[in-house]
Order: sequence, then structure tokens, then C-alpha cells
Amino acid sequence: MKKLLIAMIMMAVVICSSLTASAEGGGPDCTSPTGCVSKGLNKTITADNNTTLGDIIANITKVLLFLMGAISVIMIIIGGFRYVTSQGDQTQMQSAKNTILYAVIGLIVAIAAYAIVSFVVTQFIETPATPATT
Repeated sequence: MKKLLIAMIMMAVVICSSLTASAEGGGPDCTSPTGCVSKGLNKTITADNNTTLGDIIANITKVLLFLMGAISVIMIIIGGFRYVTSQGDQTQMQSAKNTILYAVIGLIVAIAAYAIVSFVVTQFIETPATPATT
């Protein structure tokens, strides 16, 4: 279990560093699907002068929610695999059930945390006033 957790953390670090490295270079034009995806990633990652604290907090929360969801799905799959391969052993079956239960609870907690942060960001951080159009 510890090896799996370490592997997931290392994979997250590699993905984050590759996204940062692709954002630092110039963005390719949108001539192919991969070019379009890279251009979109570069646009979202690069900070501009119009980025507010609320936007930064919301983006960090979205990334963490995605990671929590991915880890929860992986843990549900692992728990299901352990349940199927338990061969009727009650202790292994209970361990697998607990793995699935805790993964689902973790997913619920992550969604609730996202809802709370979203509420706080929209309620307490002021958005800049939009100019009136005439």
C-alpha cells in the first residue's frame, strides 16, 4: 500500500512538472488535437494580470478535487479486486470492504470540501466591478 501511494505521488509530481514545463515554452497553434490541448493548458496555467485570489484558490481546489477523485476511483478498483480475489476469507473480505468504504467516504469529503471552498470564495472574496456598457 505504501509503494502504491509513493508511486501515485511521484506520478502527480511528474505530471505537474510536465505541465509547468509545457506552460513555460511558447504555445503551439491549434493545427492538431494535441496542439489544441497544449494551447489550452498553456492558457490556463499562465498567470495574467487579471487573475484574482479567488481564481487561484478555485483552480487549486479543482486540481486537488481531481486528484482526490482519481485516487478514490483507484482505491475503489483496488478494493474491488481484493474483494474478488479474497477466496472467501472473511478477514480479506472485510479489509476489501473497508477499503471501498473509506474511498467512498474520502470522495464525499472531497466533494464537500469543494462545495465549502466554492461558497467561501464566492461569498467573501470580492470580485472586481464590471464596467457598465452603454
